[in-house]
Amino acid sequence: MKKEIVKWVLLSSMMSLMISCTDSKKEETAVTTIDKEQIKKEIQAKEDAFADLYNTGQLKDIGYYAEDATTFLQNRPPLIGRETIVEFLKAEITSNTNKISFKTNEVFVSNDGNMVVEIGHFIVVDSTNTGINKGNYMSLFEKRNGKYVCVRDMSASDVDLSAQ
Repeated sequence: MKKEIVKWVLLSSMMSLMISCTDSKKEETAVTTIDKEQIKKEIQAKEDAFADLYNTGQLKDIGYYAEDATTFLQNRPPLIGRETIVEFLKAEITSNTNKISFKTNEVFVSNDGNMVVEIGHFIVVDSTNTGINKGNYMSLFEKRNGKYVCVRDMSASDVDLSAQ
């Protein structure tokens, strides 16, 4: 009889503990409220600032990429590290007068708001404002020191550039 009572006490204690742990996890989740539209605006603002820097050729103070970022472009190996990415972009803009713009279409935000996957569209125009390239991109942002920085991105052109 004593063994039965001890079993029931232990069983009910374990059940109470499991229920209380489950409830605290629900409370933690409920406290974190993510404003997806605000984050989308924040990411779009980063894209606009990046395009402005690129279009004016002022890439010296680019805060878009994290130090350890990697970017994947078509027909070339990945560019690893912010310094390598910026040097590539600087070389590219000295040889053309094209302008680029970005449009954030969707953002997928982690439950804690620290990571964001952005899906967007880009357009490149020449000096006469004629479209010469367009396509889509995906970027992964991570919140570091209170600000989102791009840690990975890749793009794909909708234009057959080999025909040009």
